[in-house]
Amino acid sequence: MLSTFAKAFRTPDLRRKLLFTMMIMVLFRIGSFVPTPGIDYGAVRSASGGALADNDLLGLVNLFSGGGLAQLSIFALGIMPYITASIIIQLLRVVIPRFEALHKEGQSGTTKLTQYTRYLTLALAVLQSTTVITTARTGALFGSTESDIIPDASFWIIGLMVLTMTAGTGVIMWMAELITEHGVGNGMSLLIFTSIVAGFPSSMWSIAGGRNGVVNLIVVLGVLIAVIGLITFVEQSQRRIPVQYAKRMVGRRTYGGSSTYIPIKINMAGVIPVIFASSILSLPSMLSQFGDRSGGWQAWVGLYMNSNTPLYLALDALLVIFFCFFYTSITFNPDEVSDNMKKYGGFIPGIRAGRPTAEYLQYVITRITTPGSIYLAIVTLIPSILFIAINVTTNLPFGGTTLLILVGVGLDTVKQIESQLQQRHYEGFLR
Repeated sequence: MLSTFAKAFRTPDLRRKLLFTMMIMVLFRIGSFVPTPGIDYGAVRSASGGALADNDLLGLVNLFSGGGLAQLSIFALGIMPYITASIIIQLLRVVIPRFEALHKEGQSGTTKLTQYTRYLTLALAVLQSTTVITTARTGALFGSTESDIIPDASFWIIGLMVLTMTAGTGVIMWMAELITEHGVGNGMSLLIFTSIVAGFPSSMWSIAGGRNGVVNLIVVLGVLIAVIGLITFVEQSQRRIPVQYAKRMVGRRTYGGSSTYIPIKINMAGVIPVIFASSILSLPSMLSQFGDRSGGWQAWVGLYMNSNTPLYLALDALLVIFFCFFYTSITFNPDEVSDNMKKYGGFIPGIRAGRPTAEYLQYVITRITTPGSIYLAIVTLIPSILFIAINVTTNLPFGGTTLLILVGVGLDTVKQIESQLQQRHYEGFLR
């Protein structure tokens, strides 16, 4: 990996792209520390934590904002509205035929869906910023403070805060698109990567400063390295289904006759099932913040639905497995793949084209997704189980999700750099 970056920096064009990408990442981190107008920054710094420390959903938003939510900065929402909008648009393809038709149109349809995603992102940003400001005013977000988080709660100040946070989300989208277009790698993924990496040093320092800190830190680092190795191995593993294309005569030219394969990853759903499961499990804790937590169902939620209880861990694993199958069934359609192969004269050796091919692909997907979903559940639970075992209260930023994102984004970025290096090598050879 280090040799790849060294070669990239020796290539003028790639060096400019890497420096541009790093500049955008630095600007993103700076924006996470700029407070929103109308906020008493001193009160925010003196806050005790509140729901932000107890609720996994708010912890996820804070993670993807690089700590911006904990400081109510202009980037407090991070890229969470964009992630939510992208998932919603993908799910709507199943129920809205128009969206599915746009997806099949190619580049023009994808551009239209991207535009819809941007509009939905801004709408969700307005909704989420309003929710964040309301919970901050009531004290449910930060808990007890020395003074009011928002001293002046007039309509104009609240409106300005909502507008600022929504605009911050728009700026983050723009930054991500700049990286994708003029930099290296996927812009959104790299900004998520930046947010996660920014939280690791403080978490590691907290572990080292606790009881048996050095021993716990060594154990945590050892487990993290082992899990990263597992993730790297599994994420690069794939089942290759061979595809043969028959020869076709079009005029005097012959097309086809080539062999290729369909790569099917063990974990086709990525980190989406983990986000879905965590979001659903965090809703009861979030709702309980607005009631009397000393009795009733709020007390039951506080006792049994926190991330250290066996019930929570079991439900988390089951939901991750369920959403892994669910999301894979949405993103990979065997009937569509079979129809495209048949359209261009492709077939799987030993399998008839058409319906038998679709059934075979569905069979393979089911067999691949089963161990993939179990792997995803194990990676998700390992950090939580580890911290319970060594009695460490400070958790890494959102556990296994961070490791999946870090390794996935790192591998994808290195592959893109290697691809561009290889392309320039061939271009130089041809000249």
